[in-house]
Amino acid sequence: MEKSRHSITAMIFHWGFVIIFIYGIFKQVDDINQLSDISLLKFEIIFAALMLILLIMRYLYMSQTQVTSLPEDTSMFQRRAAKIVHISLYINLSIIPITGLVIGLLYWLGLKSGIFIELTVGSHELSISTMYCLIAIHVSAAIFHRFRNDGVWSSMVPFLKERK
Repeated sequence: MEKSRHSITAMIFHWGFVIIFIYGIFKQVDDINQLSDISLLKFEIIFAALMLILLIMRYLYMSQTQVTSLPEDTSMFQRRAAKIVHISLYINLSIIPITGLVIGLLYWLGLKSGIFIELTVGSHELSISTMYCLIAIHVSAAIFHRFRNDGVWSSMVPFLKERK
């Protein structure tokens, strides 16, 4: 039984987002008042907008051209769990730059404190924390499939290929 393999473009989108997310975490703004530096504010807005555009491109590409690598005998529970985690990853990956853009807009408009900015920052932080949990689930599932040797790992991971 031949396993489906994701395209090179799909792998670039996948691993590219790993790099973008890690970069975003390391360069994150520690204090909202840092946004008073207009060059940093502009950079954050451009970074968030580009991340959102790339995410939309990734979603459209993946949903239109790629199919699941799950084996045919995968249980309905696992199929649904995988679908929920993937959709949740996309939702959270979109909420992060959207809330970042709203934070930038509110800050630029002079709303540097108050309920609107607090709710937006809280949503931004919650979405990032949720991403950590979703990434842990996603990586754990990938490792599970690596040990099952069912082709799922090798369909997206370009190293430590499964034995045939």
